[in-house]
Amino acid sequence: MTPRERMLIAMQGGKPDRVPACPDISNMIPCRLTGKPFWEIYYFREPALWEAYIEAVRYFGIDGWFTYGDMQFQWPVERYEAIEEMRRTAERMTVRYRGRLDGARYTYEVTYYVADPPTTTEKMVKDLTANWGLLERLFAPPVGYNPSLLRKQREEFGELGIFGVSIGYPGFQAWFGLFQGGVEKLTYAYYDAPELVEELRRLHERMVCKQMEMILQERPDFVLLGGSGTLTLQSPAIARALSLPTIQKLTRLAKEASVPTMLHSCGKERELVKWCAQETELDCINPLEPPPMGDCELSEIKREFGGRLALMGNLHTTDVMLFGTPEDVERAAKKAIDDAAEGGGFILSTGDQCGRDTPDENIRRLVQVAESYGRY
Repeated sequence: MTPRERMLIAMQGGKPDRVPACPDISNMIPCRLTGKPFWEIYYFREPALWEAYIEAVRYFGIDGWFTYGDMQFQWPVERYEAIEEMRRTAERMTVRYRGRLDGARYTYEVTYYVADPPTTTEKMVKDLTANWGLLERLFAPPVGYNPSLLRKQREEFGELGIFGVSIGYPGFQAWFGLFQGGVEKLTYAYYDAPELVEELRRLHERMVCKQMEMILQERPDFVLLGGSGTLTLQSPAIARALSLPTIQKLTRLAKEASVPTMLHSCGKERELVKWCAQETELDCINPLEPPPMGDCELSEIKREFGGRLALMGNLHTTDVMLFGTPEDVERAAKKAIDDAAEGGGFILSTGDQCGRDTPDENIRRLVQVAESYGRY
């Protein structure tokens, strides 16, 4: 089978020729392999991250998992943005932006590092009530899209793996990067202004449902629901109120269009797996991180939910992939296959993204184990 065929069958619960080998190397490792300062990729896009990822897939011979599909959505508001200030040292480049969406003004700051992904060091939304007009514009649904880049990406990726488009959903995990004060600010808002938070949830849901409708017109191999930290950055009760209703709607839209969905949420995820298996139309979930980074024990997840959800995970990204030896990786990979591969519906992967300095030989050993030990 081609990597694309193998991944498609596994993520829909089937049994391919062998267990796919798809470590999460979505950011830092592709950037490292370019040999360039990371800001060249994240800021200047030379190359773009998606291009660097394709080269990394070829370099390691993994079954690819393309999550960068760019719809180039067209928005109903006019956005003007300029660089107000730029500061650069040998280690970092800090860029301060100023702009407006129609009449709503904003500022924010991003720090780009020489050897790490960027960080938003000043957020765009300073206050829920004062910046409500800005939020209404930020979460306005798109009015169209330009498929030219998406189709170019799909052609270049070809059969290297599954080609996907990512989409978010409401909740603290989606909003903490927008709000100055992060989770603390959102927590106060949730209890002090619940009606505004619920309206924000509705605005966000309306936007992503419209995005999903447009994505489905292009029929990617899958749609990734990106929700990193859904149960780590908010309580299960808040997640059920803010996130689950939209996950249900998005997965239902995709199921009706016969396009598979996958959900990614690093950190604690055990309860989210249960919800998705019992209350949504989701097809596949990852990264199922083990303790202490997460709370998922792979054999138990397979036993309880493997008949309903395809699973992707879950080698520890620090203890095993970053600091372990190739022999440690081999032992962990064989255990994961033993725990979750029976009957199909399993993709051998890591917990959340492999660290920048993960040895190449550790990634290659994961691939070798899937090729030899992961045969059906």
